Amino acid sequence: MATTQKDTVEVDLGGRSVAVPKGGLYDRYRMDTDLDEVARDPRVSGVDFFRELPKTKVDSAIGPTLTPNFYYRVSTARLTMLAPSRAIRARLPRELAPLEVAPGLGLVSAMFFRYDVCDIDFYTEAAVGIAVRPARHGKLGFFDLVAALKNEHLDTYVLSLPVSTEIAQVRGHDGYGFPKWVTDLDVDIDAHRTTARVANDTGGTDLSLSAPTPAQSVYPSGERVSALTSYTRVDGAWHSTLSQTNVLSAGTALVPRAAELHVGQGRMADDLRSLRPIRQVQLDVVTEGQLALHMPVPTSVKRRK
Repeated sequence: MATTQKDTVEVDLGGRSVAVPKGGLYDRYRMDTDLDEVARDPRVSGVDFFRELPKTKVDSAIGPTLTPNFYYRVSTARLTMLAPSRAIRARLPRELAPLEVAPGLGLVSAMFFRYDVCDIDFYTEAAVGIAVRPARHGKLGFFDLVAALKNEHLDTYVLSLPVSTEIAQVRGHDGYGFPKWVTDLDVDIDAHRTTARVANDTGGTDLSLSAPTPAQSVYPSGERVSALTSYTRVDGAWHSTLSQTNVLSAGTALVPRAAELHVGQGRMADDLRSLRPIRQVQLDVVTEGQLALHMPVPTSVKRRK
């Protein structure tokens, strides 16, 4: 159902006025959400994961806020592709280096997210990202590579990150330093099919995905928690942002021949084409998960020649 002007209220984020759903979680709680109320939402499996992650009040570019940002019901899809390291390096800041699976070959991904229940209310998101070596890391070891490929702990640099709501754009761009903009963005993920479509400025297709959902395995809360570290510049200084995903139901398809990725016209399409992807190697779909997104913190990034 479309949100009308009467269905929203204006809130202040670092001096910017942003419309949010009236009576939604952000309107009522301003990030200090009542976990007992969330637990009563039939879409949410439980909140034990979040009870073990106390929030902290911090100052930020979007004003005082609480961190982490909690996502109580999420579904995600990541299509990972091989790409030439030379093309990847051309899009990376000099301080970062691609994660190589073989000499001259790195990993890039098209990612799609649906956040059904969240501290900042429902929204969808998509990304074109590059797997990178951890900052200040020495020679990459075999176990580091395996952990990254299994999505247990992945370091990434994001080229594009469109979202479907204004509050997600302002928080992500001003507060985290991510390249975010607002567009029409549909993501539907269930046990049978995974589909996503990102619209461009004219209403056409920027990037879209359609694939059978890989067979899902179910995990008890807290048994499988993966981590993603993203590097951004905030006010000219390098920062790292940690997100932790409590995986509840997920599956993987290797060399997913039935996955149809349509690269149309738009900012995401341009970013993906610039990386010159060669082959799809893995489709990871989480039909149910939970996520804690921490505010970025300053980090030391090794200078590279």
